[in-house]
Amino acid sequence: MDVRNRVAAESVGNVVQVGVAHFHPAAPVVPCQLPAVPAPFAGRVVELAVLDRRAPVNVIVGMGGIGKTWLAVRWAHLRREWFPDGQLFVDLRGFSPEGRALASERALRAFLAALGVPHDAIPVDLDAQASVYRSLLADKQVLIVLDNAADARQVEPLLPGCDTCTVLVTSRRRLKDLITRYDARHLPLDVFGSDDAHAVLVRRLDAGRIAVEPTAVADLLRLCAGFPLTLGIVAAGACTHPKLPLTEFAAELRDLDMPELHDTVLTWSLRRMPAAQRTAFALLAHAPGPDIGLPAAARLIDLPHREARVLLNDLTDASLLERRPDSRYALHGLVRAFATGLRLPASVRAEALSRVVHFYTTAAHAADRVPNPSRPALAWRGDPPVELHDLDTAQAWFDREHANLLSAQLVADHPAVWHLAWCLNDFHRRRDLRHDELATWQAALSAADHLADPHARTRAHRFLGRACNELGHYESAAHHLNQALALSPDPVQHAHAHRELARTWSQCDDDHRALHHATRALEIFCAADEPVSLARSFNQIGWYTARLGDYDTARAHCRTSLALHRELDDPDGLADTENNLGHIGHRAVRHLEALTHYTNALTAFRIRGSTWQTAQTLNHLAHTHAALDRHDQARAAWTEAQSLYHRMGRFPDPDRATANLHPARYSQASSPPPWPCACRKHDPCR
Repeated sequence: MDVRNRVAAESVGNVVQVGVAHFHPAAPVVPCQLPAVPAPFAGRVVELAVLDRRAPVNVIVGMGGIGKTWLAVRWAHLRREWFPDGQLFVDLRGFSPEGRALASERALRAFLAALGVPHDAIPVDLDAQASVYRSLLADKQVLIVLDNAADARQVEPLLPGCDTCTVLVTSRRRLKDLITRYDARHLPLDVFGSDDAHAVLVRRLDAGRIAVEPTAVADLLRLCAGFPLTLGIVAAGACTHPKLPLTEFAAELRDLDMPELHDTVLTWSLRRMPAAQRTAFALLAHAPGPDIGLPAAARLIDLPHREARVLLNDLTDASLLERRPDSRYALHGLVRAFATGLRLPASVRAEALSRVVHFYTTAAHAADRVPNPSRPALAWRGDPPVELHDLDTAQAWFDREHANLLSAQLVADHPAVWHLAWCLNDFHRRRDLRHDELATWQAALSAADHLADPHARTRAHRFLGRACNELGHYESAAHHLNQALALSPDPVQHAHAHRELARTWSQCDDDHRALHHATRALEIFCAADEPVSLARSFNQIGWYTARLGDYDTARAHCRTSLALHRELDDPDGLADTENNLGHIGHRAVRHLEALTHYTNALTAFRIRGSTWQTAQTLNHLAHTHAALDRHDQARAAWTEAQSLYHRMGRFPDPDRATANLHPARYSQASSPPPWPCACRKHDPCR
C-alpha cells in the first residue's frame, strides 16, 4: 500500500490545509533529535546499503543487543543531509524492564512540540494529534526514528502521511502489520560475520596488541559469536585494561552458551571495577524512569556532581551505560535487566530510591513555584536542587523529567506521592495532560489515607473532581467534589469544592445549581479574606448569572471582579473577566462594549500563549464584528479561529463556524454565540 493513501491533509505552498481550514505555520522549525553518533561503529555495510535504497517505512528487526539502534542512528547521521526538514527520534520503550511502553499519544505530543506546535495547541485526542502531525509533515523531507517499538499499533499513529519522509522502526518483533498494510521494508539483523566482528575489536583495541595475540583474538571472536553487545563490552574491558593479556579475557569466556556468555561478560566487566562503580551500576538499574540526568544520578549514588560525572563516564567507557545529550544517561534494556538482578542490600537500594525521589519532589516543588509564586506553599523539606530562572526553564525541566516524575510517584512513600501530584498539577493543566492529571491524583487519594494532614484527602478528592470534569466524567466529578465537601471542616476547602461543583453542573446544563454553588463559594471566600479566590468567584457568578439572562447583575459582578484582579495584578484573572464582559455585552446587544472587552481579552490571551482561549475569543469577536456589519473583520477573525481549532483538533461548533465564513450568512452569524460553546467543555472561570 502506498503510504500516501493515509494522508489526511494536503499542503498548498506553505499553507497547511486540513478539511476546510487553513493556517500559515510560523517560521519553519527544523528538529534535530538524533542521539549522538554511536561509536565505535563497524560493519553492517550490507544493511547500510539497503537503507540507502530508500523506502518510506523500514522495520529493523532483531534480538535485544543485536545493534538495531546502533544501525538506525548510524545511518541517520550518515544521511542527515537527505532530510533538510529535520530528524525526529523517540525511544518507544517497547521492551523496557519496567514493563511500560511509551504511549503513542506521548510520542506524538513530543513530535508536535518539536515541530513547533505550541503545547496548548496540541490536541488531546490521538486521532486529532495524528492528523495535525501528518499535515505538518506533508511533502516535507523528515527522518523519523521510532526505536524499540512494542507493536504495530504503537507505531501506526506516528507514521507520516507522505512518502517524502523516511521512517526507521526498530523492534524485537517482526511487526507484520506494518509490512502488510504499509509495504514496510523488513530488514532483519543477525550477528556479525567474522570480518565485521574483527572490525569491532580493531576499532577499540590497539592494532599492535591484536597482532601480538592472534590466537586470543580468534578465541574472543569465536566465543562472542558475533553478538554486538557482547563484543562491545569485551572490547571495552580489554581497552580499559591494556596490561592484561587477551588470553586472560578469552579464558574466562570458554564453555558458555550465549545467555551465560552475556551475563558472564557483564559480571566480568563489573569485577574489574571499583566497588563504588559496581554499586552505582546496580543502583542506576533501579532508578525510576527511562533515563536519568546528572543531578538526579548524583543524588541516587550519593556523590557530589563532579565525582558522579567521573563515575558515570567510567561506566559509559565500559559500554555499560549509554550517554545521551544534555548529560543524561540510560541503560540498554538487556544491561538493565542484568543489573536489576545483582545482589544489593535492601537498605542500600531503599535509601538510594528515597534520595532520588526526594530530589525529584523537591525540584518539582521549585519548578512549580516559578509560574505560581502566589500558590499556597506546602511543607516540604529541602532546598531546591536545580536552578530554574524563569517560566521557560521551569517548563522545560518538567518536559524533560515528566516520565521520570510519573515513575518516581509509583515508588515513592505516601507523602511524596501526594506532593508529586500537587507539583505536577499545574504542569498537567498547561500541557493539557488530562489522563496523567487523573492518574496522579488517583494515586494521591490512595496515599492520603496514610497521611496525618487532615486536608490531604479533601484536596485529593477536589482535584480528582476537577480532573474528571476535564475528561467529561461528570458523575465521578460530582462524587469526588461532594466527598471533598463532606470530609473537610475547613470553610475555604468547601468554597473551592463549591466552585468546581458549579462547573460540573453548568457543563450538565443546570445553571441554577451552578449559580447556587458559585454563590456559596463567594460567601465563604468573602468571610475568609481570600482576595484571589474572591475575585474569581465574582467572575464565575457573573458568568452563570448571564447564562440565566440577568445581564445587568452579571455585568456588575464581573466589573467587581475586574477591579479586584487589577488590584491583585492578576493577568490571568483579568483576561478571563474581560472575556466574560465581552460575552455579556454581546448577549445584551451592547456590541461596542463587547468589542472593547473581547479585544482586551484577546490581547491578554495572545501574550500568555493560551491558544484555546484565543480561538474561542476570536470566534466570539467575529460574531460581534458581524453584528456591527464589519464583515471583513468578522471573516478575518473566523478564519483565524478556525485555523486554531484545527491545529488543536478541538472543534466547539465547526459546522456553524464554517458556515459563518460565507458572506451570505452574516445576518444569521450576528446572533449571539452559544453559551458557552457547543462542546460545553469551556468555562472561562477556571
